[in-house]
Amino acid sequence: MSPEQVNQIIAYGCAGLAVIFAALGYVKRPKRSVLWVGAICAASAGGSGYYDSFWPMTCFLIGTAWAAFAATNLVSFNWRLRSGLVGSLFILGYLALWPTLDGMSQGKIFCPSYVKDRIDFRLVAGLDLRGGLRLVYTVDVSEAIKDKRDRYYDDMRTELAKGYDLHSGDELPTDETLEKLRAFVTVTSVRSQVNQITLDFKNPDDATTKIDPRFREYFRGDLGDPEIRDGHVVYTIRESAETAIRSRAVAQAKEIILRRVDELGLREATVSTRDEDIIIEVPGQDEASFQNIRDIISRTARLEFKLLDDESDFFAEIKTKAGTMTDLPPGLDFPNETVQVGLDDEEEIKQRVFTYATITKQGEETMNEARDRFRAWMEQFEVPPDREVGYAKTTTTVDAATLAQEETGWRTYLLKDRAEITGDLVRDAAAQPEQGGGLGGWLVRLTFTDQGGSIFERITGANIKRRFAVILDEQIESSPVIQDRIPGGNAVITMGAGDPEAQLRDARDLELVLRSGALPAPISPSNEQRIGPTLGADSVRLGVRGGAVGGVLVLVFMILYYRRAGIIADISVSMNLFLQLAILASFSASMTLPGIAGLALTVGMSVDANVLINERIREEVRNGKSARAAVDLGYSKALSAIIDGHVTTLISGLILAQYGSGPIKGFAVTLIVGTMTSVFCGVVVSRVLFDLWSRRMTRQAKLEMG
Repeated sequence: MSPEQVNQIIAYGCAGLAVIFAALGYVKRPKRSVLWVGAICAASAGGSGYYDSFWPMTCFLIGTAWAAFAATNLVSFNWRLRSGLVGSLFILGYLALWPTLDGMSQGKIFCPSYVKDRIDFRLVAGLDLRGGLRLVYTVDVSEAIKDKRDRYYDDMRTELAKGYDLHSGDELPTDETLEKLRAFVTVTSVRSQVNQITLDFKNPDDATTKIDPRFREYFRGDLGDPEIRDGHVVYTIRESAETAIRSRAVAQAKEIILRRVDELGLREATVSTRDEDIIIEVPGQDEASFQNIRDIISRTARLEFKLLDDESDFFAEIKTKAGTMTDLPPGLDFPNETVQVGLDDEEEIKQRVFTYATITKQGEETMNEARDRFRAWMEQFEVPPDREVGYAKTTTTVDAATLAQEETGWRTYLLKDRAEITGDLVRDAAAQPEQGGGLGGWLVRLTFTDQGGSIFERITGANIKRRFAVILDEQIESSPVIQDRIPGGNAVITMGAGDPEAQLRDARDLELVLRSGALPAPISPSNEQRIGPTLGADSVRLGVRGGAVGGVLVLVFMILYYRRAGIIADISVSMNLFLQLAILASFSASMTLPGIAGLALTVGMSVDANVLINERIREEVRNGKSARAAVDLGYSKALSAIIDGHVTTLISGLILAQYGSGPIKGFAVTLIVGTMTSVFCGVVVSRVLFDLWSRRMTRQAKLEMG
C-alpha cells in the first residue's frame, strides 16, 4: 500500500471518528466537553494525514484516544486524565524508538516503511562502541600571524600619516591620503615574511624623527624595537608574541569547530588538539554524513567586504603584456564589461568599459586546480599599491527549466586590499528565501554588530553606485552595486542563480559556519582514518550483560522487599528508562560509555524516588491510615525530598552541559533527560498504579508493602 493510500485511509477514518465523537457529545451532555475535544482532535488528525504531516497527525490521534479514554467511567476523571497522559507518552516514546528497535533487531521488531520513512532520527552506538571517523586538521598559524601583522601594518600607516600631518582622527586614512604618504615613506608587508613590516623613508633622517619614543612605545608590545639603517626600518613580531598567537589560533579554531560540530547535532563527537593539529572523532558509518562534516569543518568562513577598484586599467595593461607572451595558460581570455564607478559632481552615474581576465577549466581539471593555475600565472605581474586580485567563479546555465548551472572557470576583480568589514563584526546570519524571485532562490541575511552597522552605513553612503565585493574564504561570492546608503546594520549574501535545492543547501551551510564563527586561520586536512570501536566486542558484550544483570537484581530486590509495591516501582523504573531512551533517540544521540553511565545513574535515582515513596506509604500504613489515605499522604510527604534531590542533580547536569564537550556533554544530556523523566515516572506513573490498586481495595484492607 502506497503512502498516499495510507494517508487517505487515515484522513477518511479520522473524519468518521470526528463525526461519531461530535454526535456522542451532543447526546451525552455530562461528557460533552471531553467528547467534543476528541472530535476536534480526530478532525485535525484527518487533516494532518491528508497533507502527510506525520507528527501532528500522530499527536492528534493520540489526543483522540486520550479523550475517548477520559470519557469512560473507569475509577475517576482525574485518574483517567493522568493515565491517558502516561499512555500517550508511552505511545510517542515507542514511535520514537521503533525505527531504532527495527535496526538493532535486524528487522525482528518490524517497523513499517510508512513510519520509518517519516522518522529520520535514530539512537546509534557511539565511537567507542561502534567506531567511526577520525579527522586531523592542521591550523595554518602563519596566516594568523599574518593577520596580526596586517593590523599593525594599517595602524603603522595611520600613525605615519598623522606624523606627516596628512591625517587626523581615529578613522583609517583614505586612499588619497595613503597616496600622499607614499611620497614620504613606503610601508611594505611582504607575504613571504609574515612576521615583518618594512618602512623605507625617502628622507633617511625621517627614520629617526618619525620613529620617535611615542611611536616606538605604541608598537613595542608585540613588535619590539625596530632595526633602523639608512632610512630602512624593519619591525619583526617578537618570538613570544608569535607563540601566543599560535596557541590562541589553535584554541580558537578548536572552540569554533566544536561549535560547528554541536550545530550539526553531533553531540558525541570529540574535538581535541595536539600541537598545531585539531583532531575530530565522529561516531557512525554514514559516508554521506561524513562528507558533509568534512565540508562544514574545513570552511574557514573568513568573511570580508572590500571595495572594488574599477577605475584602474590594471587588467588592460596585463592584456597588452599577454599579447607579447608565448606561454599563456590554456583558456585565458580578456573580455570587457561596462561598470558603474560612482557619481559625478552633478549626481549622474559614471560608467566605464572595464577589462578583466578569465580562465576556463580544461578537460578533467577541477575548479580549484584551474584557480591555482590562474593565480600562479597572475602572480608574475606586480599589483598596484594597496590593491589585490580577487577571484570569482564563472558559470553557465545548463537547464533553463531548473536553472541548474555548471561552473566553467574563474574571473578576476581588482580589489582594495583593506577589508572595510570583516566577519567578526557579524552578530547573526540566517538563511532565507529570496522575496519576489519567483524561482525559489535563497540568500543569507547578515546582521552586523552596532560597530559593524555603523561602518557599513558609512561605507555604503560614501560609495554609492560603486561595486562592493562580498568575499568568503578568499572567493568573491558577489559584487553588488551600492544603490544607496544602507542603515540598520543588515546585508545579504546571494547564493547565485543556480539550482534552488543547491542554493538552499549552500545557504544553510553558510548560515551554520557564520553563526559558529570564522576560523582564526585556514585549516588543511593532514590525516583521516576510519577507526573501529575502541572497546572490543567482548568488552561491550560483558558490559551490557553486567548492566542488565545489575538492573534485574535491583528490580528483583524491589519485588522481594516491597511485594506488590515493588512491582509498581519496577514498572515506574522501566518506564523511566524507556522514556529516556526515546527522548535521546529523538535527539539522534549516539550512545557511548558516558551516556550509558548517565542512564545507569538516573535509573538508580528513579529507584531512590520509589523507595522514598514506598517508605512514606509504609509509615502511614503503620499509623493506621486507610489505603487511599496512606497513598495520598505518602506521595505528598515524599514529593519535597524527591524534588530537592533531583533539582541538585539537574543543576550539576546543566553546568556540565554548558562547560563540557564531547563525551562529557553526552553524559550531561543523558543525566538531564533522565532527571526529568525520573521525577515524572516516580510521581505520576507510580501514582497512577497506586491509585488503581488502592481504589479497588476495601476500607479495611491494608496495602501489601512487604
